[in-house]
Amino acid sequence: MPSNGHKQLKIAVIGGGSTYTPELIEGFLARRDELPVGEVWLMDLPEAEEKLRIVAGLAERMSARCGRPFAVIQTTDRRAALDGADFVITQMRVGQLAARIRDERIPLSHGVIGQETTGPGGFANALRTIPVVLAICRDLAELAPEAWLINFANPSGLVTEAVTRYTKVKVVGLCNVPLNMQAGLAKAFGVDPAEIYVEFVGCNHLVWANRVFCRGVEVTERAIELTAEDPALNMKNIPHRTWSRDFLLSLGAIPCGYHRYYYLTKEILAELLEAEAAGRPTRGEVVREVEAELLRLYQDPGLDHKPEALAKRGGALYSEAAVRLISSLHHDRRDIQCVDTTNRGALADLLPEAVVEVNCVITAQGPQPIAVGHLRPQLRGLLQQVKAYEELTVEAAVTGDRGLALQALAAHPLVPSISVARALLADLLGANRDFLPQFKI
Repeated sequence: MPSNGHKQLKIAVIGGGSTYTPELIEGFLARRDELPVGEVWLMDLPEAEEKLRIVAGLAERMSARCGRPFAVIQTTDRRAALDGADFVITQMRVGQLAARIRDERIPLSHGVIGQETTGPGGFANALRTIPVVLAICRDLAELAPEAWLINFANPSGLVTEAVTRYTKVKVVGLCNVPLNMQAGLAKAFGVDPAEIYVEFVGCNHLVWANRVFCRGVEVTERAIELTAEDPALNMKNIPHRTWSRDFLLSLGAIPCGYHRYYYLTKEILAELLEAEAAGRPTRGEVVREVEAELLRLYQDPGLDHKPEALAKRGGALYSEAAVRLISSLHHDRRDIQCVDTTNRGALADLLPEAVVEVNCVITAQGPQPIAVGHLRPQLRGLLQQVKAYEELTVEAAVTGDRGLALQALAAHPLVPSISVARALLADLLGANRDFLPQFKI
């Protein structure tokens, strides 16, 4: 396959002080022979400068252990990080973990599931994050107009849709859920992940494995049976509940972990409310403790590799997803990966401009979605409802229109009534007023 010559790549990581960053560094180091990275710029806000210093220190030691194939540069100057970049990775959390914890707790106070990317919590996250990413895109259009933006910032699908609708920046949204589903199925079948092909359909955190092939033979029904009653295929940040075999077989597909919020709403809500009443921590509060532990480890001057404790943070295969995508874009590999991109007819039941999470051929010109056609009603109904919510949320985040924001919440399957939507909106806007200038609160 053709490559882009011997140019040394500049990678900018916005949110570089994240404890996930060593995952990325490990990925770039693992592929240093195929991906000519010259500089990795880790950028974060001035108020996160101490955290950035700690993370960048570990990243530098990791690079040094491998002969320093690329320089690690830390900065709080976003424009300097973006200037001349070839690839920009957005992985920041606007409002940091304090905002995530509010996203989890406020919905629960209204009898609704609270989660960082799904439902009202994801809605609040999107309102905070989309304007910041669009501001980054304005800088990027000026300073590095040919750069690819790889968006991990949650809720990834909504953020990616905002970028595609309101900018001309070249963007791909990315999530590690499909890669983990593929790896889980490979383990269940006892084969290498490369021997499993999964036809993914849906949108971010609402993606199904529609068909599964092992060594070229369709094994969807067997894959469904292996998935049923197997909580090991779940994720760290989602309550562990098994799927019933008859439900999955009649669904005809394997849901991702986030589908539990939609298919098992009553059970998961009861579990979350029970935990709240007992004073147990939310997932965000657990992550806050994990992050504190990780930062203590990262400060060890003798540590020059990603510590095993990072697995507690979640995000398995994060670096594999990011670095594989960057390598394929750079080298025009034309391999198949599941990413978030504009639909362009791949899912016939959604608008061409909607951002979906589907298998794509990854070319130097960007992801080319592989057409699936119309979906069965078991999948189509929920997908269309959530996509309507996403469209409304993106527009509300950009315009600050309260009416659209109310309609977005009312459209979400987890919000039971307009009165609850109205009360949620008031509380979420109030709690996030420092991050929502577009609403003129």
